Amino acid sequence: MNMLYEGKAKQVFETEDKDVYLVHYKDDATAFNGEKKGTIHDKGVLNNKIASFFFGLLTEKGVPNHFVKRVNDRDQLVKRLEILPLEVIVRNIVAGSLAKRLGIEEGTPCKQPIMELCYKNDDLGDPFVNEDQVLALGWATCEQLDTIRKYTMQVNDILKAFLAEKKVTLVDFKLEFGVHNGEVLLGDEISPDTCRFWDSETGEKLDKDRFRRDLGNVEDAYKEMLFRLTGERA
Repeated sequence: MNMLYEGKAKQVFETEDKDVYLVHYKDDATAFNGEKKGTIHDKGVLNNKIASFFFGLLTEKGVPNHFVKRVNDRDQLVKRLEILPLEVIVRNIVAGSLAKRLGIEEGTPCKQPIMELCYKNDDLGDPFVNEDQVLALGWATCEQLDTIRKYTMQVNDILKAFLAEKKVTLVDFKLEFGVHNGEVLLGDEISPDTCRFWDSETGEKLDKDRFRRDLGNVEDAYKEMLFRLTGERA
């Protein structure tokens, strides 16, 4: 198959169906816009299974997304998207860069979810943008932004409620969207790479912050998330 794109965590390939791509999940790990690099054993396997689970859950709950099916431990089929050059970040609790930018203690609850937009550009460090800039520069239409906000808040509500039952707090997460046959769909992945998950009783981090902050037991945290979601021991 012809590889169309290789990112920090995934490779994307053409298939015989022009409307379907194959996504291959890698074990590579990066942080701080690629400044820190490493490998997490079987991260690709774990993230593929976790993302497949989340996309399946969101499909059941009525959130349109690109997921078609998981085909093996590392690969899944997805609908072809024209990716919008935006990263959508939702924050329920102050953590990471927000804590640093605003000088607010990490762990402070937000009175309502915060939605932030970033221009998806690694060379520029994915800078923050506002809706006026997005519209003026033609990165999305007003209707697309309305749809993105609607789906983003739906995803937040669904995942917060589901994860609470698994004794996991959804601190924050990143989403990406694209257009398929004129329809805005959720794309990319939902995994410990793109979310902050904290154990709701101990506050233990169950996500890529263990890699970012050299906390150790990174693979075990990803395995624990898979187990809480699916009951599967990797």
